[in-house]
Amino acid sequence: MRAYILQIDTATSVCTVAISKDGQTVQAESLHEDNVHASKLTLLIDAQLAALGITYQQLAAVAVSMGPGSYTGLRIGVSTAKGLCYALDIPLIGINTLKGMAMGLLSGYQGDTFKQLFLPMIDARRMEVYTAYYDASSKLIQDTAALIVDEHTFEAWTSKGYHLTLFGSGADKFSLLFQDNPRIKVLHEFVTNASYLSALAYEAFQNEHFEDVAYFEPYYLKDFVVTTAKKRVGL
Repeated sequence: MRAYILQIDTATSVCTVAISKDGQTVQAESLHEDNVHASKLTLLIDAQLAALGITYQQLAAVAVSMGPGSYTGLRIGVSTAKGLCYALDIPLIGINTLKGMAMGLLSGYQGDTFKQLFLPMIDARRMEVYTAYYDASSKLIQDTAALIVDEHTFEAWTSKGYHLTLFGSGADKFSLLFQDNPRIKVLHEFVTNASYLSALAYEAFQNEHFEDVAYFEPYYLKDFVVTTAKKRVGL
């Protein structure tokens, strides 16, 4: 079944949109600006459809990066995707954000595959990240979790001869922590892109693996906690 699928990823600080046809990316654009998801996401979608020369009515489905990630970003992306699916009466596809990142890094990977683990990471503040473990074929080895990282976190793997590659917005802060560990590599050049969802979205579309638009919610992983500054009391 031939299909144009709109893909939205607002799980991080990057606001990124792509359109795929039969699993191949045909249009993509990203905004690397802070706090623009709410004001520019729909404009970005309009622009990509116009650039490709198609209309909303030609879309077969909408795929959205469902989390984990930024609470605000996820809420904006998911609500936009749900609104489009309601209006166009087309299916909604939810894709784990970390799985999309893994596909982006490992698609076409030609490096060493023996005892190699790849950990997409999304910053969860301080020394905590949202992450999961994948092998070189993008197979999930250890499921999504919130992880507080210190110098001993990965010893259970490295002691068995595994090499770990950390990448994504949450990985940079561990550069100094693991700079002397030859079995742990931190990639700095990886940037999230909605085009990484293309193959996953098309697979879900073909298998009719759709979400219930009425009840679908972002995968926050952790509860949102609002903190307020304490008032200073003068003496």
